[in-house]
Amino acid sequence: VYLETRYFDILSDTSPQVSCYITAPSNVLQHLECRIINSMSSLVVSDNEELVSNVITVECSDVEKEIPFPICIAIPFTARYRGNYRDIMVKVSDVNLGSSYLTPNSLEGMRRSYKGTCAEVKVYKLGIFSVVSCLKKESFTVTKKGHTLKPSMDSRVSLNYPPGVFGSSVLVQLKVQPVDPSLVACLKTQQDTSYPVISTTPLIHMKHPLVHPFQKPVTVFLPCSPHPDKKNLASEIDHKRMASATTKRIIPLYLNRTKSTSMRKPGNNGCESLKLLGFRSGDSGWFGLDNVVVRTMQSGLISFELREHLERFIVLHLSSVVENSLLVSFVKALEEAMLSTTACVVLCHQKDNPHKVVILVVPSKDLNQVLRNLRLESFSGPPESSRGFQVKEGEQILLRFTGNIFASSNGKDYGKDYKLIFHLQRKPRLELQIKEVDEFGNYSCPHYKGTIVVYKVPKEKIVHNLDQSPILDENLCQLPICKLPLKLPKHKKLISRPQSTKRISTDPVEALWDNLLYWLAEELSEENATRLSSSLPLRHSTVQLIKLKTPGDLTEQIHELLCFWKKSLPNSTDKLRLLARHLRKIGRNDLSEELRFKWDNVFPEPQHWFDTT
Repeated sequence: VYLETRYFDILSDTSPQVSCYITAPSNVLQHLECRIINSMSSLVVSDNEELVSNVITVECSDVEKEIPFPICIAIPFTARYRGNYRDIMVKVSDVNLGSSYLTPNSLEGMRRSYKGTCAEVKVYKLGIFSVVSCLKKESFTVTKKGHTLKPSMDSRVSLNYPPGVFGSSVLVQLKVQPVDPSLVACLKTQQDTSYPVISTTPLIHMKHPLVHPFQKPVTVFLPCSPHPDKKNLASEIDHKRMASATTKRIIPLYLNRTKSTSMRKPGNNGCESLKLLGFRSGDSGWFGLDNVVVRTMQSGLISFELREHLERFIVLHLSSVVENSLLVSFVKALEEAMLSTTACVVLCHQKDNPHKVVILVVPSKDLNQVLRNLRLESFSGPPESSRGFQVKEGEQILLRFTGNIFASSNGKDYGKDYKLIFHLQRKPRLELQIKEVDEFGNYSCPHYKGTIVVYKVPKEKIVHNLDQSPILDENLCQLPICKLPLKLPKHKKLISRPQSTKRISTDPVEALWDNLLYWLAEELSEENATRLSSSLPLRHSTVQLIKLKTPGDLTEQIHELLCFWKKSLPNSTDKLRLLARHLRKIGRNDLSEELRFKWDNVFPEPQHWFDTT
């Protein structure tokens, strides 16, 4: 009997989180264990992939247990964007991170109390599972009779395989990666040599078996806008339905410059040309194909004949003739930009508890919305956010606390470094407790001060260890990408003198004095104390020092004041008579009489020390 069971993360420190739903025989389900291992997400995602779920591992606690595969696993995920060019796939990885992809049987449906989407697949082995958004791949077979392909992700792309192009049936795989015109304009502002690039076609990824060379040329049709600065650019972008891999990577810092650049119309330049560039990993990367003629067709299409296998290719529309080396440099920079996002680090304190902070890494274009959401969560401002920097999917952001403030994730272990792993469609977030390192530090400032130094750790510098979290290479080889100032208000110190340090005297007269002065300190108001300190022959600096010694405790301040005054007098002075005179001087005759009454109860013999006049 097959049953569906909901599995929670068995190592979760906080509230349990559903890792997956598994449908299998009941005697198998009781031996399966699931863990969420998001610390490995850097190593799971590859180029052009975006993680949209937790990374989970499914293991069997009984190694001798035979599992009747296939079993069904459904993984909850949240994809903020789905477009024509991207697919939702389940990625299955082994201990060596060798991966395969499974197409989900279903992406919808409600499971018990969970109302979100789940990617459901049938699996034939256990391992590491994740849900990723990746470029949509279409596979098709080219027979001896030839084939004409119009992929579903963009009907303007077309490949015409004539009869006899291959000697036998061949399986071909195709991916179409759109190029955002804003990225092209942005690169043109950064590199003077790329200004002749007016526009590009989509980047095409193809996979042919190399053992079958082309017997005839394959005709390729691609969209390529002749003038992207015209008004039809907006409709072209809408038609492409750009995926999040590109539209979310527009760099805000260059928007003004991009606008001014786009106004430079190339005009009807007789030197305009179309150039095909191809990529083969065996040929050291990108190169220009000088022997291929690219023709302009109607409706913004171009065509050319492909006579050899290429892993990737793209056509550039140029306003003038450019050397191949410069075009290769441009395409490499374009590929790098398509994999990167402009992001910033955001720091906010909780409104009612400045010792609690939240740190996020967010795309720059989402910054305002993120700040609004934080305010709704009672995280106060002014929030600190870093300048924008480029980050790729799966790269780690290392946070190092310096200065007089350090942090803890559990309220106990302070002084560690912390990390956030950037994933465009997830929300990297870290909540920490912060406190001062030295409570007597920053003495000249009303705040404790520290700094968060932010480093970017590329994936190649992360050491893989399946049993633990990925280890950061200490040799970062990079300067900090930004620094965030950190402040904490100083708290009022309540200094309570331990019992063992209080003055204890074996002399009964001294003990009586201490008790009488403490009683008197409790009876005097703040106004009486101020007038008495002015009446007693004490320096102003002495009074200020006593106030700093016991801040916030008026009784202790008055007691210290009276004790200091008494000790400053010669032994022969009639202290009680003198103190009574000062009390009458400030208008507290009642306290003067009660002081005599308390003294007489201890020493019954009359003490003639009071002035009756």
